Amino acid sequence: MRAVFGLVLVVGVALAGGAVMMAKNYIERYQTALAQEQANRTTSVPTVAVFVANRTLSYGQRLTKESVRAVAWPKNALPEGVFSDEATLFPSEKASDARYVLRTMERNEPLMAVKITSPGEDAGITSRLEKGMRAFAIRVDVASGVSGFLRPGDRVDVYWSGQPPARRGQANNGEVTRLIQTNIELVAVDQIAGSDLKDAVVARTVTVKALPEQVATLAQAQSTGRLTLSLVGAEDDTIASLVEVDQRTLFGLGELDAPVQAEEKRVCTIRTRRGADVVDIPIPCSD
Repeated sequence: MRAVFGLVLVVGVALAGGAVMMAKNYIERYQTALAQEQANRTTSVPTVAVFVANRTLSYGQRLTKESVRAVAWPKNALPEGVFSDEATLFPSEKASDARYVLRTMERNEPLMAVKITSPGEDAGITSRLEKGMRAFAIRVDVASGVSGFLRPGDRVDVYWSGQPPARRGQANNGEVTRLIQTNIELVAVDQIAGSDLKDAVVARTVTVKALPEQVATLAQAQSTGRLTLSLVGAEDDTIASLVEVDQRTLFGLGELDAPVQAEEKRVCTIRTRRGADVVDIPIPCSD
């Protein structure tokens, strides 16, 4: 009896040991497969070191090494104009070669060439003008400046109000309001060129970015009448057509009808002399 019990005990221990070994081998194989899968995922997406903002950077701030850091970025999803080399981003330690922020950047946002100045360039308005564009200042008040809700980077339509010159042979019909420029971009409000304004600012001038031909139009309009700005929606890509309203159109009176001139009756005469007098005698007209 004892021999049978001992045999059963030995067989049970052997089976338990075999089960433990099988479980251990299974867990090892699972861990090995999991590590291999993770390694494959890591190597399947090549990355490149890209410099990003360490904190929120606002317009006009000087860019320093402490304000940026390098992170691994997927190579096949690199934004255009990023910086991968610290020597390229900071070519010199001199203050005269410093870079400045042109657009607000949030933490972990990649630095791009369009968001910072070139080495030694300040963050003035000139750095925001593309080739061929010019800056032009427009006088505004609380009414013509959209109650102070304009921000650099917004787009506006420009309306002119005044008395146009009368056409030859016609009387002047009073003041009109006409849309003269559409979708003009603002680059500064008063002396503020950054887009970080949080409260409404009643400005005295706004600076717009325009082509030389547009600048000439705006200058002539500002010197001959009043300019009013109308804010364009951020997602609005429609093109406004010609708009002109005068006082008669405003009150729904329609166009002025030209006075009907009465047809003058033709009188044909023949001149003859009677004695010492010259007399005009009416005769029927031949035509």
